[in-house]
Amino acid sequence: MKKKVRALVLFSGGLDSTLAVKVLEKQNIEVLALTFVGYFFGDTKAKESAEKNGIQMRSINFAEIHCEVVKNPKRGYGRAMNPCIDCHLLMIREAGKIMRAEGYDLVATGEILGQRPMSQNLQSLKIIEKETGLEGRLLRPLSAKLLDETEIEKQGLVSREQLLDISGRSRKRQIELVQELDIKYYPSPGGGCLLTEMEFGKKLKKLLAEIKRPSASDFALLQVGRIFWIDKTRIIVGRNSVDNEKLGELQETEDKLLELQDFSGPLVLVRGKITEDIMNEAKKITAKYSRYTKELDYKKLIFKIK
Repeated sequence: MKKKVRALVLFSGGLDSTLAVKVLEKQNIEVLALTFVGYFFGDTKAKESAEKNGIQMRSINFAEIHCEVVKNPKRGYGRAMNPCIDCHLLMIREAGKIMRAEGYDLVATGEILGQRPMSQNLQSLKIIEKETGLEGRLLRPLSAKLLDETEIEKQGLVSREQLLDISGRSRKRQIELVQELDIKYYPSPGGGCLLTEMEFGKKLKKLLAEIKRPSASDFALLQVGRIFWIDKTRIIVGRNSVDNEKLGELQETEDKLLELQDFSGPLVLVRGKITEDIMNEAKKITAKYSRYTKELDYKKLIFKIK
């Protein structure tokens, strides 16, 4: 009995990676979709897409090793703090380890030649294949006919004739394939990775400059409230009830939480070296961001501290 071909596909839940899965499944290839989870992106979108499209999926938490890449990307950043080539290379390298350990035949991605100028040009695609050690075993089903034939195609594990020749940034061809490949659901493109956001990038750059080994909680705090730095100490001010609740959840043993006792206002978290001067500054900021006390002398107010 002929052994069934097994493939791992990098899966974000978006249309391109979903198409890559379905193109391979159409050839009766057994597919496992791999979704990578880190400090800057999750797997919610991927899980929803996998469930609605009948795709077998596994989440892989690579937060720690990914953080090291974000700190020191070999090929630099994009417009924000997004090391797209190095990030993608890391995901494929980790997928390659799983491929070898669990006996899969190939790794595939939803990359499209020319779709992203930094990470999906021909040179970048070749660099990624070489540096991940997956030469001949890394397949881009959506653009395969525009790329060199891989070993897995030459060996007949994958039919090159049933692969595609999509290129560029237009999504017209992909949309046309939705009905043909019976795709039930796909989310709108864009978003998902905080590293591509300019404002988040500025906050992250400051954090990495001040804190040698940030924790998961440190990264999570970048997404909450307004952040004020005093040397290496942070004062984080909740902007609304959601922020306030999150600050309470993220409080660690050495942190301090402040709020006004007699007035409505923000919850404020202080993390780092806490001195009397810093606590006074935190009180001043807490009073400033309450509509009821912003014109009052903070020294005359009472604060709850825990």
